Amino acid sequence: MAVTVEIARRAGPDPHRWTCPKCGEGADPVEVRRNLSVCPNCGHHLRIGARERVMQLADPESFFERWNHLRPVDPLEFVDLMPYAERIREAQATSGMTEAMLAGTAVIGGEPCVLAVMDFGFMGGSMGSVVGEKFWRATETAAELRVPLVCVASSGGARMQEGAVSLMQMAKTTCAVDVLNDARVPFVCVMADPCTGGTVASFASLADICIAEPGAKLYFTGPRVIAETTKEKLPPDYGTAERNLACGHLDAIVPRPELRDKVTNYLRLLKGGGRIDGQPEPAGGPGGSRTRRVAEAAARRIGSPFSYARRQFVRGDGEAPEPPEDEDA
Repeated sequence: MAVTVEIARRAGPDPHRWTCPKCGEGADPVEVRRNLSVCPNCGHHLRIGARERVMQLADPESFFERWNHLRPVDPLEFVDLMPYAERIREAQATSGMTEAMLAGTAVIGGEPCVLAVMDFGFMGGSMGSVVGEKFWRATETAAELRVPLVCVASSGGARMQEGAVSLMQMAKTTCAVDVLNDARVPFVCVMADPCTGGTVASFASLADICIAEPGAKLYFTGPRVIAETTKEKLPPDYGTAERNLACGHLDAIVPRPELRDKVTNYLRLLKGGGRIDGQPEPAGGPGGSRTRRVAEAAARRIGSPFSYARRQFVRGDGEAPEPPEDEDA
């Protein structure tokens, strides 16, 4: 007896189509990629990695990565669901990064700068000792080269596996921004979704110009924790970039396709703008003696803090080393 079997395939999602997690509309993955990972239907900004961000911001072949040799250690021998050392190896394998921050020198729109980009794909972009050290060295290099610092911050906050060592990075990165201010070196920060916890509570909010991408979540503590603690209902747009802009915490919200041009304009603005060809340099301008004196004084001021920050924190007898004496005092 002959038996006929009919097999019907269930209709599933088209593997060649991309579906937006916000609006649910489909799109060609190539088109989404061409649109810098922004939904062409609703404008939802997808999270992207640090290396992709560098390619979007920096001029072609202008980025030179530095401090890639820095690696995290496990001072607390921390273990949760797995040992911290094993979690680090897993994050490095899945993200292709050695740590949650990628830093180096770059050129954006023809303007040289130091570029530091955080990667949320590496343990939620958490800020540990290596992230703090990379940011410190980025500020040091920007001050020495007298070029702006551009940072893209995307982080879940401090890294709990490093305990108090991670929390110390908030003070360290804040001091680094103070040194930039003393050296009169511009600092531009781009906050990408999400930027929370100790990162937004330290260096990310201290830039000369703070901007964010549309819809980015920017807050120190999540809305659920605040609502449960205060027993009050929070506004529906709590923690969004749009509300932060309305409250004066941001200078602008810039869509990703416009981000490179905006950052370029900010760098030129903070540099003092351009001079019309044929006009003499104004007194006190880039070539003026007053500016040179300010730059020399700033260079002397930044020398001592940077050298002191690299000293050993604790001696064998448990006492902190004395700060170096100021020769100018």
